Amino acid sequence: SLKMASDSPESLMTLCTDYCLRNLEGTLCYLLDNETLRLHPDIFLPSEICDKLVNEYVELVKTDSIFEPHESFFTLFSDPRSTRLARIHLREHIVQDQDLEAIRKQDLIELYLTNCEKLTAKSLQTLVSFSHTLISLSLFGCCNIFYEEENPGGCEDDCLVNPTRQVLVKDFTFEGFSRLRILNLGRLIEGVNVETLLRPLASLAALDLSGIQLNDVGFLTQWKDSLVSLVLYNMDLSEEHIQVIAQLRKLRHLDISRDHLSSYYKFKLTRRVLNLFVENLVNLSSLDISGHTMLENCTIPSMEEKMGQTSIEPAKSSIAPFRGLKRPLQFLGLFETSLCRLTHIPAYKVSGDKNEEQVLNAIEAYTEHRPEITSRAINLLFDIARIERCSQLLRALQLVITALKCHKDDKNIQVTGSAALFYLTNSEYRMEQSVKLRRQVIQVVLNGMESYQEVTVQRNCCLTLCNFSIPEELEFQYRRVNELLLNILNQSRQDESIQRIAVHLCNALVCQVDNDHKEAVGKMGFVMTMLKLIQKKLADKTCDQVMEFSWSALWNITDETPDNCEMFLNYSGMKLFLECLKEFPEKQELHRNMLGLLGNVAEVKELRPQLMTSQFISVFSNLLESKADGIEVSYNACGVLSHIMFDGPEAWGICEPHREEVVKRMWAAIQSWDINSRRNINYRSFEPILRLLPQGISPVSQHWATWALYNLVSVYPDKYCPLLIKEGGIPLLKDMIKMASARQETKEMAR
Repeated sequence: SLKMASDSPESLMTLCTDYCLRNLEGTLCYLLDNETLRLHPDIFLPSEICDKLVNEYVELVKTDSIFEPHESFFTLFSDPRSTRLARIHLREHIVQDQDLEAIRKQDLIELYLTNCEKLTAKSLQTLVSFSHTLISLSLFGCCNIFYEEENPGGCEDDCLVNPTRQVLVKDFTFEGFSRLRILNLGRLIEGVNVETLLRPLASLAALDLSGIQLNDVGFLTQWKDSLVSLVLYNMDLSEEHIQVIAQLRKLRHLDISRDHLSSYYKFKLTRRVLNLFVENLVNLSSLDISGHTMLENCTIPSMEEKMGQTSIEPAKSSIAPFRGLKRPLQFLGLFETSLCRLTHIPAYKVSGDKNEEQVLNAIEAYTEHRPEITSRAINLLFDIARIERCSQLLRALQLVITALKCHKDDKNIQVTGSAALFYLTNSEYRMEQSVKLRRQVIQVVLNGMESYQEVTVQRNCCLTLCNFSIPEELEFQYRRVNELLLNILNQSRQDESIQRIAVHLCNALVCQVDNDHKEAVGKMGFVMTMLKLIQKKLADKTCDQVMEFSWSALWNITDETPDNCEMFLNYSGMKLFLECLKEFPEKQELHRNMLGLLGNVAEVKELRPQLMTSQFISVFSNLLESKADGIEVSYNACGVLSHIMFDGPEAWGICEPHREEVVKRMWAAIQSWDINSRRNINYRSFEPILRLLPQGISPVSQHWATWALYNLVSVYPDKYCPLLIKEGGIPLLKDMIKMASARQETKEMAR
């Protein structure tokens, strides 16, 4: 019943359902008294639509952190005259007693309640309202549904002293459930008498008693003419159990598998037991004996075993008892048994640990109800993806995504699943993945980061995000990714490797995106977070990748974004700039990133007065002579000063250094640069450079701007010639050539 991650486009039905659930008020409902959702009176929906609405709602609440659950959602389906329900699947804490109570008038045919721990015995009574129509019922993992609250005092004050006690309900049975054929009681609480509970059921077809310990299962023979599927996973078996099972001659599916790590287990499978099953259960098409120890050798001699082409014909079976099968089994569960490594296994699908196919079959078969087994199977897949090449990539990805969605709160699955995703999404598999599937990967990775502050999960998730094109592929979850990464970087205790990856991702996310994105991220505290990281590194006197990426991220996020530039100044960014310069005089990459950022700050007219101090101007002037990173540091320092000079002599509010002296040093610097320099810089717009052309107040600024344009269009013509034309640079250059105040060499370059 698990919804598999799919790679085909969503159906119109699914898209409409999703839209309605995210916009209930705007579509199916209105708000009564500003709080209760009510269905519009003219809406009538058949079960095909209502079932989907409920099942998708549960899925959304479980897997989409942005989706808000509604207190009164289930009341929309309280009246079968307007909304019909037939088959619904509810899971975990999403559903409570009052929700089932709300839909009690519905004629449900199929009701799956999986791990609904909040349901109590009140819901057992609600189940009775569905008794005349219910065909299929699962109470798997509903560990409190047989408990009711008993209030010992009966008086209000007493309740505080004696909180409600939980009492096991002993008198409930499936009396009156005349149509019930399929029942799952997996992980039922101890103390409930299963035999009494089930006795009223006339003809059960499928029964799941996973994880329940019953010494006597003789009562199962009352359905020997109807039972086609029996699951006894993790039940301690004995010879008596085997004798009873052998009498259930109609069985097509038998699962007696176990988790070999769960507890000491006396029972051993023998050749005789398997022979008994093959002889008596003639309709058997699916058998699971995973996790069992074989007492005797059930295999044929190894010489014979290795011979010939691999075959699924029973006559050639490497497992001797299965030579008696009439036809190959559809499914054979051999996970964590020695038998799965044999050559000839008479089944179309085998779960095991021998190869990729067997491992994927295991993940597929056990994900929903056996996370403890699934996490070990995913671990095997992780090894296959890491060491060999996955041949069924699409299926592997879909299975891991489904497992991660289904077990959002299971640490083992989150750790192994996120690690497997890292290898399954890396570049060699890139061509085989659709946009839709890659988006599903991003969603589950972000879910993992949200639910788990655990180091391994966080690291795996961050590493997996590095396999995507950033920012393009993360654009659809832009806010959420940034919030999660900033959250990681703001934690007081940090793992070095995660910090490094998270800063790298943050930097990539603000590179080459629109200004509104940058503003939004700035408002989330991005600037502050980066400055804090820089502060920490300064205190440790280390200039590592985190330090360099943090400055690079600040350079990117301040690009043409005045609000972020202002934040940088307000949070003592200049102080950190000077301290870093002093502490790390030789770090060229660092100097380039810092000056790139200050270039962005200097482009904002309102902020320039804050740069107008003797100390800052001296620092920028001295950096004109820097040979760090080719011409980049000198070029950026000159850019900062060009914008300051553009404000004219009256804005020069300092005595030292003199304006003329700085201008002289700027001319000297520009003349020293090689005009064919290849560049370590990326312009999205020339607007800040072009505004320095039509002015006579600072010829050196005009010259710097012309040099910058000339260098960029001659070294990278394909990229920058169109940009220069598009932004109206040609007429500006032509006008400047006619200006009397422009220097001759500037005009030459402009021409």
